[in-house]
Amino acid sequence: MNYALLVLYALLAGITMYTMYAHQILAFRHLNVVYTIVLVAVFAVCLASALRKKKKVLTTSLLVIFSTIAAISLFAFKSLVDVAHNMNETASYSEIEMSVVVPRNSTVTDVTELSSVQAPTEADGSNIDTLLSHIKSDKGVDLATEKVDSYQEAYENLINGSSKAMVFNSAYSSLLEMSYDNYESNFKTIYSYKIKQSIKENEQASNSNVFNIYISGIDTYGSISTVSRSDVNLILTVNMNTHKILITETPRDAYVKIPDGGADQYDKLTHAGIYGVETSEKTLENLYGINIDYYARLNFDSFLKLIDALGGITVYNSQAFTSLHGNYEFPVGNVTLDSDKALGFVRERYSLEHGDYDRGNNQMKVIQAILDKITSLKSVSNYSTIISNVQDSIQTDMKLDTMMKLVNSQLDSGKKFTVTSQEVTGTGSTGELTSYAMPSSSLYMIKLDDASVAKASQAIKDVMEGK
Repeated sequence: MNYALLVLYALLAGITMYTMYAHQILAFRHLNVVYTIVLVAVFAVCLASALRKKKKVLTTSLLVIFSTIAAISLFAFKSLVDVAHNMNETASYSEIEMSVVVPRNSTVTDVTELSSVQAPTEADGSNIDTLLSHIKSDKGVDLATEKVDSYQEAYENLINGSSKAMVFNSAYSSLLEMSYDNYESNFKTIYSYKIKQSIKENEQASNSNVFNIYISGIDTYGSISTVSRSDVNLILTVNMNTHKILITETPRDAYVKIPDGGADQYDKLTHAGIYGVETSEKTLENLYGINIDYYARLNFDSFLKLIDALGGITVYNSQAFTSLHGNYEFPVGNVTLDSDKALGFVRERYSLEHGDYDRGNNQMKVIQAILDKITSLKSVSNYSTIISNVQDSIQTDMKLDTMMKLVNSQLDSGKKFTVTSQEVTGTGSTGELTSYAMPSSSLYMIKLDDASVAKASQAIKDVMEGK
C-alpha cells in the first residue's frame, strides 16, 4: 500500500514542481525552493520508512496528506496556466463576420438570386474578396461588385432602393448605430461567413523591466476576439525598477491619422479598432513616437466584475452626478464602487460638465484604483483568483512567464507602485472634420493640441528612462 502511495505522491510532486518551475510560479522570496525542499523531504522520509517497514501508519498519513497538497497545488498551477493560455490564444487571432444583406422587404432570400452586390472594395478589399471567394466555392455563384466608397454609402443606397444588396462587415455595426436609429431593422442577412485572421505578435520588449501596454476597452457582445471599435484607449507605461506606472488616456474621439485599413487618413481614434487591435496600436505608436510592447483588449463591462473579486474600490469623484446606468447617485468626494456602480461611473458622459473628457477621467480613476488594489501585496498573492475572474473578458499577448516575472518581482520587493495618469487635450467640434470610415456623417471629433501630445509623449519617455 505504502509503495503505491509513494509512487503516486512522487508523480504528483514531480509534475507539480515541473509546472511550478516551467512557469516561474511562486518564484519570489525563495518560496518555490522552500516548497521543493518540503516535497522532496517528505518523499525521502517516506521512502526510508517504507524500505525499513517502520511507522507504516505515520508514513501512510504523510503520503495521503502531502499527495492531497500536491494535487491541490497542481490543480491551481494548471488552472493558472490554462487561463493564461486562453487569454493568449484569443489574442492570436481576430474574428470578422462578413455578410450579404438585402432590404427587409426584399423577396431575395438566397445569394444565388443575386448577380452583384455593392461593396467598398478599396476600403475593405481583403475581407470582401475573402467573402466573395467563399460564396463562389460554397454556392457556385460569382458575384460582381459595384464599387462604393464606404459601408455607409452602401447602406444608404440599400435603404433608398438604389441597390438590391450589399456586403456588410459587422465591425462597422457600431459606426452605423451612431448615425441611424435601429439601422439593423432595415435589412436582413441572407449569407454570412466568419473570417478568422492571425494577429502578428509584437517584438519582445528590449528591457523586460520597462514596457508599454496598450489597453483597448470594447463594449461588444460575443467573443472577445470579435473586431469592433475601441471606446477606451489607454497606454500603461510600466517601470519595474522605479515602481512607477503612468496611464496615458487618449480621447476616443481624437482626430488622428489611422494606418493599415484606415489608409493613413484622419478619423476618430475609436474607428481604428474596426481594422484590428494592431491598427489601434500603430496609431498610438505613431502619435506619441513610442513602441508598444504588449496589448490587453478587454470587454469593459465584464472586466469591471474584477472589482468584486478585489473587494470593491474607492475613487475620488470631482463632480456630483446621477448615472443613466443603474440610476446611481455619485456625490463629490470619495465613493466606494462595486462592479455595477463602477459601470455606471465609467459609462456616464451626458451628465458630466465636459462630456467625454470627464468620462475618460473617470475611466482612468477606476483603472488606477484597480491597479492600486492589484499591485498591493495582499491582492498580488491572490493572483490565481484575480486572473480567473478576467479570463473571459480579456485577451493579451503578454505570456504567462512574463506575467509571473512581474508578479514575482512585485512580491519580492514588497514596494507599492506609484500610479499616475495624464490625458491629451484638444478642441472638439461636430461636423467640421471628415471621417474616413463615415464620410457622410456629421460626427463629433477632437483636434488634438500638438503641445499636449508632445507633453504626454515626453512624460511616457521620462517614466521609461527612470526619471
